[in-house]
Amino acid sequence: MLRILLALGAAPLALFPLHALAADADAAADGADAPPGDTILVVGQSEKAIRLDARGLSVSLGDEQFAGVNARNVEDLMKYAPDFFVRTRYAGDSNGVPGFRGTHSTQSARSLVMVDGFTVSNFLGNSFAYAPKWGVVGPGEVDQFDVVYGPYSARYAGNSMGGVVNITTRSPEKTEAFATVQAMAQPYDQFGTQDTYYGYSAEAGFGFRQKDGPWSLRVSGRHFRNTGHPMMFYGLNPSTSTGATPVTGAVIDPRQAMAGAPGTTTNPFFAAQSPAKVTQDQAKLRVGYDGASGVTGEFLLAYWHNLDSQTAPDCYLQDAAGNTVCNGPVALNGKVYTASGANWSRTLRDEVLGGLKLAAPLSDTVTAKASVSTYQITRSDAFTSTGYDNGRSDGAGTLARQGPTWWWTGDVSLEARLGSVELSGGGAANIYKTDLTNYALPSWRSDDAASFSTRTFGKTRNLAAWAELRVPLDPVTVTLGARYEDWRAFDGGLARIGTGGVMVTNRYGARHATGFQPKASLEWTVDPDTRVQLSLAKATRFPTVGELFQGSLNGDGSFNANSFDPNLAPERSTDANLLVARQVGRVKLTASAFWQRVRNTIFSFTGFNQNGVTTSNFKNIDLTRQYGFELIAEARDLLVPGLSVDANAAWIDAITVRNDAAPTADGVQFPRIPRWRLNGNVRYRISPPVLLSLGVRYASRPNTDLFGLQRGDTYGYTSELFALDAKVSWNVTEQLRLSAGVDNITNDRAWVYHPYPQRSFLVEAGWTL
Repeated sequence: MLRILLALGAAPLALFPLHALAADADAAADGADAPPGDTILVVGQSEKAIRLDARGLSVSLGDEQFAGVNARNVEDLMKYAPDFFVRTRYAGDSNGVPGFRGTHSTQSARSLVMVDGFTVSNFLGNSFAYAPKWGVVGPGEVDQFDVVYGPYSARYAGNSMGGVVNITTRSPEKTEAFATVQAMAQPYDQFGTQDTYYGYSAEAGFGFRQKDGPWSLRVSGRHFRNTGHPMMFYGLNPSTSTGATPVTGAVIDPRQAMAGAPGTTTNPFFAAQSPAKVTQDQAKLRVGYDGASGVTGEFLLAYWHNLDSQTAPDCYLQDAAGNTVCNGPVALNGKVYTASGANWSRTLRDEVLGGLKLAAPLSDTVTAKASVSTYQITRSDAFTSTGYDNGRSDGAGTLARQGPTWWWTGDVSLEARLGSVELSGGGAANIYKTDLTNYALPSWRSDDAASFSTRTFGKTRNLAAWAELRVPLDPVTVTLGARYEDWRAFDGGLARIGTGGVMVTNRYGARHATGFQPKASLEWTVDPDTRVQLSLAKATRFPTVGELFQGSLNGDGSFNANSFDPNLAPERSTDANLLVARQVGRVKLTASAFWQRVRNTIFSFTGFNQNGVTTSNFKNIDLTRQYGFELIAEARDLLVPGLSVDANAAWIDAITVRNDAAPTADGVQFPRIPRWRLNGNVRYRISPPVLLSLGVRYASRPNTDLFGLQRGDTYGYTSELFALDAKVSWNVTEQLRLSAGVDNITNDRAWVYHPYPQRSFLVEAGWTL
């Protein structure tokens, strides 16, 4: 109860002045900065224009917000954004999926993420394994984060059904340089695991801009190493094996089993998955051109290397002689079990982002723009042992090798001003390719003597045309838009070893679908302090390569035709968002009401497939619906100079309306969607060089499963989240900055199936020229 009250208390901090200063609202307004004179309604920083086409709830975060955040990775900079989260389980986690409002934390294909306008969303699949490629950006090079909730702009693909994120990196204004070093630590205690995990990072770069010329250049890099806490805990499975080894040391968590929830048990834990020892290297080159004639251009090249080594499972069991036991049949408290799954693994990735964009005025009123980008996964090798003993002895294992895997995106557009009317339109295209081959290995650490097991492959492409018209009719502005997409999936299949050791390939038929997506928005400037906006949209999100081409084998090695649905229908949403923003003295309030209905939601669950067979795979849910309300408060120099508050609260109702494949899910709150989210960040500059910050993040306990039967607060469930964070920053000189912070001060233990971080510490030193 105490932590709920604390979380509830954070958001009203920003509302306090409405009561305390109500009598002086007009006088306060006279002394405060005037509301930003932008032409769109945006929450957050107003020093720089938002870089996205913003309709519906739109948030822009800049240096002021970043100063209050303990940011180990770039996505941390958004941790206090309204009704938004990133599923980051530890510093260096490459599976951080963003979630907007009622978006499940594995619905990665419902968000469009870009870096400097170039796509880094991984639409090769739709799950935690297909998170955006956050690693190509370091936190020290970010200029601003822009977040738009919902698919209300015709410029963006139907994957914006959840929302759009754009990361803008810094462009040099002169000759400049920066360097940042970090050290981090997390004491950890869960079940039988007690340890402290450490990490560090070093980031640096320099920039150059011609004094009297059009060119600019920025080069940066980052080296990051961290050991994350264990992500999984392995349970013993009941067995009838003979010759079991008597053991002690297992840990039983009685909260694992839930009455009436199939599949939940209290099997003793015998080990924790090895902590992930993560090493990441990132390098980036950005070249800009800003010509006197109005022609602008930008070239971006980024490289990211990731090594994830998990070679130290924490085994709890010991035999009578005190030897560690982590595999095979064991006897515990008079019962026989099998210990399995504590594998060793090592994953290596090399990835490259390249992009080029140009803009040129064709006349005083018309501008042409074009961009092209590619993301290349040049190497992705996941080596895994077959069991604990093989891991320790370099015995047998498997290799999952991805490649060639890539995507390309491109778009062209024209923007014209006809008096006060703005007209824009263009075309876009993308193509995604996946290719994953699995091998059996005699020695799991090496691909020598690898023998082929299976291969899955496929492509999707999308062509689009869009147009928008923006007409100001003082005091109302009307925006109308439409987008048409033509989607195709092709060249998909599964290869395997058939009878007699001969490779057999099952090829899937090509798929084709289209989607027309109208948009409309009306914004009303009621008075200089009050604005109202209503946005409406339809969106279509087509299946990814991974959702379509995911066939698997039966136990005897034959192809399982029930393992996937080659006829998955696209998701089609209808959306509405009403915003009201008002400046009250030094406080800006934004209230939002949103509604979304989705037909044919693509989700992985256990239910009847297209053949009437019960399977667990991606299927269409006939109809889901979500609606909710958000309240956002922002205040600067509140009550005393130097005190800033950002706070937000959200209430969400997201349910499955109809699911013919699993009717017992009808009417149930959609999994992993909390009823309540509260975020807040308070920053107080106690003197010009010293800034104190306090942050809070809260999410109420959601359902873990689609049927509402699993609601727990331990491993395997999605739990309530409460985190209280603090940071102090000191600008020692104009060039040197020091900071120290702690996240999750109260050491709350929260879960998103896997454990979230416990209390974590961060110290940082930064230098700029």
